[in-house]
Amino acid sequence: MPTLTPPAKSRNGLIYLIIAALLVAAFMMFSSTGKTASQEISLNNFVEKVKAGNIHKLTVEDNRINIELVDGAKQHVFKEPGSSVYEILEKSGVKSGTISNLPITIEDTQGNKFWTDLLVGLIPFLLIIAFFAFMMRSAQSSNNQALSFGKSRAKLYDKGKQKTTFEDVAGCHEAKEELVEIVDFLKNPQKYRTIGAKIPKGVMLVGAPGTGKTLLARAVAGEAGTPFFSISGSEFVEMFVGVGASRVRDLFTRAKRNAPCIVFIDEIDAVGRHRGAGLGGGHDEREQTLNQILTEMDGFETGTNVIVIAATNRPDILDPALLRPGRFDRRVVVDMPDIKAREEILKVHGRNKPLKDAVDLNKIAKSTPGFTGADLENLMNEAAILAAKREKKKVGMEELEQSIEKVLMGPERKSHVLNKKEKEITAYHEVGHAVVGHLLPGCDPVHKVSIISTPAANSRMNFALCLAVILQKKFSSAK
Repeated sequence: MPTLTPPAKSRNGLIYLIIAALLVAAFMMFSSTGKTASQEISLNNFVEKVKAGNIHKLTVEDNRINIELVDGAKQHVFKEPGSSVYEILEKSGVKSGTISNLPITIEDTQGNKFWTDLLVGLIPFLLIIAFFAFMMRSAQSSNNQALSFGKSRAKLYDKGKQKTTFEDVAGCHEAKEELVEIVDFLKNPQKYRTIGAKIPKGVMLVGAPGTGKTLLARAVAGEAGTPFFSISGSEFVEMFVGVGASRVRDLFTRAKRNAPCIVFIDEIDAVGRHRGAGLGGGHDEREQTLNQILTEMDGFETGTNVIVIAATNRPDILDPALLRPGRFDRRVVVDMPDIKAREEILKVHGRNKPLKDAVDLNKIAKSTPGFTGADLENLMNEAAILAAKREKKKVGMEELEQSIEKVLMGPERKSHVLNKKEKEITAYHEVGHAVVGHLLPGCDPVHKVSIISTPAANSRMNFALCLAVILQKKFSSAK
């Protein structure tokens, strides 16, 4: 949108011009006032010095007579306007021979005076112009902010930056297959239109936090080669009613202008909550924003080639109208990674980390059931940090196994002091875990038994202590 603000170069030029004028005027004023450092004397005293022959040089500047005495002292005197120094000396009774022998110099000050007066007169006008220019620029910037308040804040994916592809997404093969079709349609739309197929208008990525929904969206952006707009659902919601709907309209207008393209809305549950649930009235800002999204995705306009990808970890609270066919046709579930997917994820996050030859990522994958992709990335990072702290050049199995314990239970609390009774109860409790895990069929083999204090272990220990006290009181009362 064009702005009325003057170009930055012209504004800077005006500012520099005003500063230069002020500096020149100040220099000329100070240079002219610097001449007043000499002593001012009366006209009678000046005539007496001329009669006494103490004058070495006279310089006349307009109505000012600068005097340089024989001994080097400098003085000055002011005469009446329109009278010459010769007339003053003749009327004062100075002999004509003395006057003719005086070294008098007449200086033309009209040019300097003209420029000085001009600059001094222009300074107030320049300051007024600068003030009004500043006020107009502030007002125009405020107007631009007001006009852009309802504009979409969606970010356009920059292909020049680090590019994410499907090769960087390990596991979730079914989810990738669904999205590969979206990318293929954007690259070869005629192949699908020839056979009468229509690509889904929207894809809803559903999964637990950390399973890689946003990563999949970035991979689609890297693979598609089409414009990719990304925005969070919370960026639609504002204090003022109607702003969210206005931003939705602007987002889809930009998307249609760049079609075919992809719009990614992260955490769509921020605006896609079930309507009529008692949260806000009929004019609730979220409802207005959701209504606009529904209209844009499945309105009267067809064939826009704008595909919307949304991500959420709370599909149960979304409005049914948002999930129906014609809007979000496909619901892609991003599951928790299984053992094979965990091993692939560990390999992806271990690309830029030097690993020892003895590192067995399959063993680490077996030791991390329930870990999401984000947890596994954090595990590899913690292992690298631990190896660096130990001045090692490569990451080994020891660091990886300790990182698992740190991610699961937190760091060891070596300063925590346990009395003998607490240690005994904790030992029974932890050994009970190991015995049950060893005897029950279908459980993973026991890898390590530890009673080292950690935040997670402390909570279990407190629970065990409370349970022991309750059982002790119960058995005591029974006796």
